[in-house]
Amino acid sequence: MDFLSLILWPIKWVIELILVAFHSMWDLIGLDPDAGLTWVLSIVGLVIVVRAALIPIFVRQIKSQRRMLEVAPQLKKIQDKYKGKKDQFSREAMSRETMELYKRTGTNPLSSCLPLLLQMPIFFGLFSVLNDASVHDKAGVGLLNQSLADSFADAVFLGAPLKSTFINAWNNGGPWQVLVVAIIMIVLMTASQFITQLQIVSKNMSPETKASPMFRQQRIMLYLLPLVFAFSGVAFPLGVMFYWLVSNFWTMAQQFVVIRNMPTPGSEAAKAREARLAKKGKLVEPEPGVVQVIEEPKKAQRQQPIGKARAKKQSGK
Repeated sequence: MDFLSLILWPIKWVIELILVAFHSMWDLIGLDPDAGLTWVLSIVGLVIVVRAALIPIFVRQIKSQRRMLEVAPQLKKIQDKYKGKKDQFSREAMSRETMELYKRTGTNPLSSCLPLLLQMPIFFGLFSVLNDASVHDKAGVGLLNQSLADSFADAVFLGAPLKSTFINAWNNGGPWQVLVVAIIMIVLMTASQFITQLQIVSKNMSPETKASPMFRQQRIMLYLLPLVFAFSGVAFPLGVMFYWLVSNFWTMAQQFVVIRNMPTPGSEAAKAREARLAKKGKLVEPEPGVVQVIEEPKKAQRQQPIGKARAKKQSGK
């Protein structure tokens, strides 16, 4: 067993557990265990479980992005300080001050890539499981035994075998259903990825961010990532593409909910949210020119006990 297989082994075992569990559930409900629809629904269930498990990481990513926006002005000051200075001393000083800023504010520029990095081993593990079962008719490392692998290898959805790829169907002359299903999924995958990135670029960026190099990078990703799906999708089995497609839909919906309810301060989405709250009467804004002063309650002074002689003296005054 090579190093990559050793790393993917536990991931593949968990993937097979979830996949087989959903397949057994659909079988108990009454669906044909060998039908392509049953296996597609099992893949959908696998996506839901995997992406739901990554929600806490996604929330951490959003919070980290907020902190990065907060330190963006300080980061720009450091960059302006060493602008035009290309000597080794200036480069090291700028790098040192940047790292100190990240450490002091608890930010990490790589945190936005964390969900994607965590999904890559899962995707590779899923590809290995589905590819071994469908293309090579090979049992998995866990609950996906030979019988289930044979069932998956022979499964057909809308006339297209789940083990087929667009390239193989094109080169071998059929079946035409594979070409149609693959093209539809590639178009949907490309469109969903484009819409997801467009939501971020057009609605969820502050004016400061749009003036920074980060915005130019996001604009490049807006057109680059859909092309990746368009060119790479033709080589993947339909079973893997179903996982990819449903995962893209999850990301698009998740991004919509976050931008609507947790928009970046100062962005178009934040202004739209304030307008919605104001329309419903839920946006509380202080009146202009009015300063609210909240006074702390004064502590009651404890009354000291008075002796009898002192009390008579006070009453006689």
